[in-house]
Amino acid sequence: MSDGLNQPQREAVETTEGPLLVLAGAGSGKTRVITYRVAELLRRGVDGHAILAVSFTNKAANEMRERVIRLVGHKAADQVTMCTFHALGLMILKAEREALGMRSFTIYDQADQLGVVRELLRAIKVDDRRFDPKAILHRISLAKNKFIAPGKLEVRGADDYDMITAEVYPRYEAAMRAYHAFDFDDLIVRPVTLFAENPLARARWAARYKYVLVDEYQDTNAAQLELVRALSAPHGNLCVVGDDDQSIYAWRGAVAANILDFGKQFRGARVIKLEENYRSTMAILEVANAVISRNAQRYGKTLFSRQAGGDPVELVIVRDSEAEAKFVCDEIEALRGRGFGYGDFAVLYRANIQAGVIEEALVSRRLPYRMIGGQKLFERKEVKDVIAYLRAALNPVDELALRRVVNYPARGVGDGSLEHCAAYAKERRVPLHVALRAAAEGRVEAVQPRARAGLAEFISVLDRTRARLDAGGAAVGGRAESAEVARGLVEDIKLIDDLRAGAVSPAAAQRRIDSLEAFIGGLAAYQAREPTTKLSTYLERLMLASSFDTEEDGEPGQQITLTTLHAAKGLEYPVVFLVGMEEGLLPHARTLYPQGPDVVGEADVSEERRLAYVGVTRARTRLFLTRALLRKKQQKEVPRTPSRFLGDIPVELLKTRDLTTAPPPSAPEELAAERAMLAGLMAAFDD
Repeated sequence: MSDGLNQPQREAVETTEGPLLVLAGAGSGKTRVITYRVAELLRRGVDGHAILAVSFTNKAANEMRERVIRLVGHKAADQVTMCTFHALGLMILKAEREALGMRSFTIYDQADQLGVVRELLRAIKVDDRRFDPKAILHRISLAKNKFIAPGKLEVRGADDYDMITAEVYPRYEAAMRAYHAFDFDDLIVRPVTLFAENPLARARWAARYKYVLVDEYQDTNAAQLELVRALSAPHGNLCVVGDDDQSIYAWRGAVAANILDFGKQFRGARVIKLEENYRSTMAILEVANAVISRNAQRYGKTLFSRQAGGDPVELVIVRDSEAEAKFVCDEIEALRGRGFGYGDFAVLYRANIQAGVIEEALVSRRLPYRMIGGQKLFERKEVKDVIAYLRAALNPVDELALRRVVNYPARGVGDGSLEHCAAYAKERRVPLHVALRAAAEGRVEAVQPRARAGLAEFISVLDRTRARLDAGGAAVGGRAESAEVARGLVEDIKLIDDLRAGAVSPAAAQRRIDSLEAFIGGLAAYQAREPTTKLSTYLERLMLASSFDTEEDGEPGQQITLTTLHAAKGLEYPVVFLVGMEEGLLPHARTLYPQGPDVVGEADVSEERRLAYVGVTRARTRLFLTRALLRKKQQKEVPRTPSRFLGDIPVELLKTRDLTTAPPPSAPEELAAERAMLAGLMAAFDD
């Protein structure tokens, strides 16, 4: 089963008992190790139902499953649980409804959560335009994953966001309970707290899986660590695969110490290093090794490749952002003449604000490109509206879904009428949907006739939709197929007419209509593949599309890729341009000056160095690093300082190409100008 593996890979595959950390350097074949290890366990007679393999993204989980199927076949692979952390958490929560004291619940995605936060800000009379709900939600998420209770959130000094989050957090949790809803964080945190409070539930799940495998372990947070502990505690057969040098998600809660301290957390752990890289030339790897070797807190490993030599890594010095963009376009066109396709190129940058000038240059040259991180289909408003109708029909206590579409398309039900219904529901201790029906029937006196008629129409739409779904048992492929029910719903509420009436142009309307068609078409395709799956399960799977996943618009083989370094992790390209190798960009100003551009202190750039390493190791055959002498800030040219990471690379590893025609202007206020530039970058930071 271990044919085609190198010696360290074979050891990782065949070391099946006890805790094992597989340190998989960039491009070293970690997915191959995981899938071969699953196949090896099955070969040794382990029941597939006793094997759990978890990853972070649906893409990674699907790739894992496909590779295992190729090794052992569908029948054996289908017995193994291979899924994301969030899918695993949902499975646990659904199975433990009785222990949780919940008969049903709904999964809220980020848009749903933001809706709850906005409602709460209005309820406590706070101007929601003053605070960014996403920033509040981010703080709540970090607190949850550190198991900080709503009433225990620490407020740092006079931080307005900390103070408002401390006010909103308890109300948010209360609202989620009232709505019978879980958010993505709950899918991990709630199973962990359930296991802590209910030893029988913990024992049930710990006994279920005898072998636990975790992919991308360097990205785990505190809650995911505790979930892994709980599931692997009785037997200790835990294999984690990851790379401490690619731990770049601290900003969203990932804890690098989870992988760095694995040996302390799981006694007797064995460590196997995968250092042979199958992606890049040795010229590129030497640069990567030089950059990352300066990080103090890391496992010592050195990537090597059997692809000796290769084109040298080029450091290209340009005058400014425009010259940088011109170089990128010129080089792409030159390499195109040497047989490279547009899909072979990627432009990587630290923050999205760097992309604008490059994008403009590509457009002016008519070079095709795509930007990773576009809006997912089911996050588009028109699709979310249809999903909300379906959710409300399936689960009337889903208050957020009701509120989202009760007056869409407009039917005369304003905020005042909704508040009267909410007051009626609170006074009688009934769900909102009961109050809406009562208002439609004239039993909520404060609701005016126009709103009453609109509510009656709304209730009628939900009743008809529910009846159509019930006719097929709410199954995706039941007698009343869900795709046809969704299409009928769109016609019932005259959604197409509303989209056309509200669009700024026929083309804009058609894009929205096409989104609806894509959603309904996807539902139809799904029901053809899995005819017995319930619609509620399908909608849950949509909601579970991990925030770690990225949507790639267009055909990769025909377009140049533009992406941030964070979004580039896991990807690879023959030719990579890593632009903006300057202080304030990489490493970023927010890291260099965490308390502001005028407060100098010792900066921890270890994660920024890992980001640079990730960028370098995306390249297979050609790598270009660029830095500018000047960048504009409020129409003023500001001198730039080369990134300290360039100084970590021995000069003999770089071929320098200086495209500047004149030195940058010097001025007495140069330092002040650079500080101003850094302040602007920090303010505009949106990565």
